[in-house]
Amino acid sequence: MRLAFQWVMSILYVVQNAVVMLIMGIVFLPWALVSPKGAMTACNTYASWALWTARWMVGIRSEVRGEIPSGACLVPAKHQSFLDIMMIFKAVPQPRFIMKYELLFTPIIGIYAWRLGCVPVKRGKRGAAIKDMLADVESGRVPPGQLVIYPQGTRVPVGEYRPYKIGPYVLYKETGQSAVPVATNAGMFWPKGTMLRTPGLAVVEFLDPINPGTKQTDFMARLEAMIEDGSNKLMQEAGFKADAVD
Repeated sequence: MRLAFQWVMSILYVVQNAVVMLIMGIVFLPWALVSPKGAMTACNTYASWALWTARWMVGIRSEVRGEIPSGACLVPAKHQSFLDIMMIFKAVPQPRFIMKYELLFTPIIGIYAWRLGCVPVKRGKRGAAIKDMLADVESGRVPPGQLVIYPQGTRVPVGEYRPYKIGPYVLYKETGQSAVPVATNAGMFWPKGTMLRTPGLAVVEFLDPINPGTKQTDFMARLEAMIEDGSNKLMQEAGFKADAVD
C-alpha cells in the first residue's frame, strides 16, 4: 500500500513539474531572450519549486555540504540524477554546465541553456569534442563562473561504475583554475529510468579543491578517488550497502 501511494505521488510530482517547467519557460522567455539574468532567474525559480515540491510530495529533502565555491573554478561532479543538477545549480552563484550538444535543440531548455552560457559538447569524437569545448571556454563566450562538468560523461546509476574521462583535466590545465569536486547520493532517491521518487535526504557535497599545478596522472587519480569515495560514503549514510558499490 505504501509503495502504491509513493508511485501515485511520484507520478503526480513528475507531471506537475513538467507543467510548471513549461509554464515558467514561456513566462520568463521574453526576459531570458534579452538578458541572461532573466534566464538565471527562471531556472532558479524552477529549481526552487522542484526542490520544495519534492520535499512535501515525495519526501525528498535536500542538503548541500562543504564549502561552496564563489569564484571562477571548475566543478567536476558526480552525476546520478536530474536532482543533483538542480542542487548544484541552486548552490553556486554563477553555474555554467558542460552539456550534451543535443540539448540545445530541446524546446525551452535549449534556449535557457544557451542564455546561461552553458557549453554544448558533441559526443563521439573525443578529441574534437574537447577542442570545441576549449574553444568555447577560451573565446569568452562562456561568462566567468563555476563551470560544472561530469567526468563520467553521463548519469551513472547507483552501484554502477563508469571510467572517468580526460575532459576535466584539460579544462583544469588550460584555464589554470582550481577544481572543486562534488560527491552526491541523489540517484538513490531520484533514479535514472523510472518515475518513482523515494523519500530520504539527498546530499551534494563540495569537497576540498584541487589547486592548479597538479600533473595529469595525479589529478585524474585524485579526482576519481575523491568523488567516488565521497559519493560512496553519502550513499552508505543513506542506507546503501557498501558491498553493493562497485
